[in-house]
This record gives sequence, C-alpha cells and structure tokens, in this order.
Amino acid sequence: MKKRCPKKQSITIYKALTGTPLIIPFYKDGIKAGFPSPAQDHERKGIDLNKELIKHPASTFFAKVDGDSLLESYIFNGDIAIVDKSLEPWQGCKVVACIDGDFAMKIVGKVEKDCVYLLPDNPDYPFIKVTPDNDFKIWGVVTYTIHKQY
Repeated sequence: MKKRCPKKQSITIYKALTGTPLIIPFYKDGIKAGFPSPAQDHERKGIDLNKELIKHPASTFFAKVDGDSLLESYIFNGDIAIVDKSLEPWQGCKVVACIDGDFAMKIVGKVEKDCVYLLPDNPDYPFIKVTPDNDFKIWGVVTYTIHKQY
C-alpha cells in the first residue's frame, strides 16, 4: 500500500512477519571501540531481532520512508521504521498518521483542545495543523528506525 504525501513523501507499509525467529550473531557485552579483549572472539551468541524490536507482533508493521522531513531526527529517505499501533501517542513521539488520505511520518507537537500540530524535523518543511475539519488518524507510534550507514 503506497500513498503520496506533501512534497512527494510517501510511506510503504509492510506487515511484520514474526512467525520465524530472526536470529543473528550478537555480542551482548558490546563491541569495544578501544582495545579489543582476546576473550571477545569467543563471546558470540545469537539475538532474535523479532523478539528484541517487536513488543506487540499483532499490532506492529514496518514502513519504508520516502522523504526527508525528519532529517534532523536521523530518519532518512529509504529507512525502515518499526511502528506499533497499540501504543498511545504522546507529545514529542514520532508517528505515522493519515491526514485527509495522505500518509505522513511526523512528530506529535502541541496538542490543544481543537487541534494537534504535527511537526517535521527539517526546516524545509512546514508543520501541519490538524483540526476537526481534517480526516485524521494516527496509525501508530514509531518505536525504532533502521538505516544504512553508507
């Protein structure tokens, strides 16, 4: 499912498939940025990313970000966001919302009696003032983002 948003942003939504464990090598004591420990070579264990990153499998989905309105929050074009529909949004959290038929990933700003402000984290984008005149629904709270370093 793909919807277009202002300034050619879009979010592609994928269902979280958690039936099969996703186990990869994991160093639970971290990777040393200074001098490595000789014992570190033998410490490797596994971690299941589904269990680690998805707390509510039935209400979690992945969204691929197309756009840069959250650039200063380190959410970049092409990133994968993990979104949980069961969480109640709060001021300052990042959400996936549907506004008048368009999807957007924004920060929940000031909440007033008759409106809520959805904020970008890039000065090139305006905030969105959502009023009762808008068809508005928050689809979920962004819990993690995954992006390439290079």
